[in-house]
Amino acid sequence: MTEPGSKFRKKRLDRGIKARADTIFAVASWREILYLLLPRALPAGFLLLLPLFLDGYWEKVLVYACMFGLLALSWDFLASCGLFSLGQSLFFGLGAYLAGGLNYYLHWPPVVTLPVATIGGGLICSALLSPVMRLRGVYFAMVTLMLPILFMKGIEATGLLGGTHGLSALSPLVHDKVSAYLAVLGFLVCLFAFRRVINSDYGLVLMAIRDDDRAVMSGGINIYWRKSQALFIAGSVGAFAGALMTHHYQFVGKSVFALDYSILPVAAVALGGQGSFAGAALGAMILVPLSEALRALGGLRIAIYCSILILSILTLPEGVFHYMERKYQQFETKVEVR
Repeated sequence: MTEPGSKFRKKRLDRGIKARADTIFAVASWREILYLLLPRALPAGFLLLLPLFLDGYWEKVLVYACMFGLLALSWDFLASCGLFSLGQSLFFGLGAYLAGGLNYYLHWPPVVTLPVATIGGGLICSALLSPVMRLRGVYFAMVTLMLPILFMKGIEATGLLGGTHGLSALSPLVHDKVSAYLAVLGFLVCLFAFRRVINSDYGLVLMAIRDDDRAVMSGGINIYWRKSQALFIAGSVGAFAGALMTHHYQFVGKSVFALDYSILPVAAVALGGQGSFAGAALGAMILVPLSEALRALGGLRIAIYCSILILSILTLPEGVFHYMERKYQQFETKVEVR
């Protein structure tokens, strides 16, 4: 906008480095290479170094943030093919109970229970939700919301898998630093893998299913098989988070199906921005430490936390990450008004 009496106005210009897509660039200098690499390398390097400087309580907060980050990424991946879920706690809880049950009853070590719970959780989730994939919008979301409650009440009523007391004294990982690095590495691998997949031909098909599934079906593609694959991938990511959390805390109980593990990942995506995966990751890394930092305020913590979340969504409906990305890829200059 031009100020009254001013002979200049602000003009926004793209930096002009992108050539075809998010992964294909045309660069002409080291400065442009650094411009592309720094937003990717700096956050990843910071997260990889962070466990070395954290200990005790805040190290557990880092693991917690990575777990919610994985759930947010799995939600964003499902949303990329039109499946909007309110049941990330289903993925988390199944992985947690699979790892805890195998360790408690069969005495399998964490090095075995983690991959088995990850794959097994993905298979169970896809088997449970595949029959309702034909449902759209809020109806699919309602089913995913009810299933974790069903499992939680079933465990409470039958006393299976420890009932209300849960399973305790489970085998820990070798060291807390191992848990922290497993969480960080799993989080980073999932983030970069999802970003690569969604820009591939496979990801384009998933997004086409979200936008117009009838047109994709007319092309001879089985959209329900593709949705089952997406459910397996998202379920496996959530199950890995639950399995790792179980061995980190050496306990699993019906609280792993709590609503928090479904709502907070959605809030993280809303805060960071949907569709980029980096937005979901950034939102989780903001919300979880923020909620823990405000814990000392007691009941007032929830009010402040919700106020910050509402304010950020109202002022930045596109998400924090998309705003930062736009600002980074553009620069402002003054041009003369004629």
